[in-house]
Amino acid sequence: MNNNTIKIAVLDMYNGEPNQGMRCIIDIINRFNQIVTFQIFDVRGKSELPDIKKFDIYISTGGPGNPLIGDGNWDLKYYAFIDELTKWNNENTVKKHVLFICHSFQMACKHFGLAEITKRHDTSFGVMTIHKTKEGLDDPLFDGLGDPFYAIDSRDYQVVQPKLSVFKKKGAKIISLEKIRDYVQYERAIMAVRFSDYFVGTQFHPEADPISFISNLRNKESKEKIKKMKGNTKFRNMLEDLLDDDKIYRTNETLIPNFLRIAINDLMKTKKTLSN
Repeated sequence: MNNNTIKIAVLDMYNGEPNQGMRCIIDIINRFNQIVTFQIFDVRGKSELPDIKKFDIYISTGGPGNPLIGDGNWDLKYYAFIDELTKWNNENTVKKHVLFICHSFQMACKHFGLAEITKRHDTSFGVMTIHKTKEGLDDPLFDGLGDPFYAIDSRDYQVVQPKLSVFKKKGAKIISLEKIRDYVQYERAIMAVRFSDYFVGTQFHPEADPISFISNLRNKESKEKIKKMKGNTKFRNMLEDLLDDDKIYRTNETLIPNFLRIAINDLMKTKKTLSN
């Protein structure tokens, strides 16, 4: 390892529950292993958080449960950590880049006061159609993805009712929304937010690959639960979506790699400028 190695902290929010998300995230990070190293921190299980002076990039994962409820320990430390990163970026030339995923995204939206977090009428699970907003069309996070694009969605909660005055004050932008559903009267959930030039988050799981999803179907109980939830026709359509090269494969190969390339390029450029 040399001084130019970029260090990534993966904030594990899964609370010890079995998941495929960590495998997928590590797989993507390893595509950049010539220039990055990473370390995992068990935020919810052990209240572990990294020293921000030692890491450059942060990926905060999805996880189970209600994003509005913590144990009064790890959650308060997590929010304080977000504030610490925000303060760092306000005071330092070399910035810290953060990607918030699903549960972490909901917590970040709550912490910044951008919107309401509510329980969904029913669980969202499967391949989701995601629409870019006007701001999202130009966001580099989505470079290489169509409009709409597709991603794995798995949530019981949602981010809705954006407080536009707070968005404006903080310079944050909604960059994608869930699919338009003309046949129901529910609000469209916010699916991605650009919190700042260096903080971004997604409600969906950009790390997910078809292998991670299909692994759930190897469990007969899980398979029957999903079929009951979606119905046989939608279940079959979902399987076809999983195998479509332009859907989940495309998002898995594009979004987090975009985030990492943007962060790495910014860090290398800034550090080079400072060294001259």
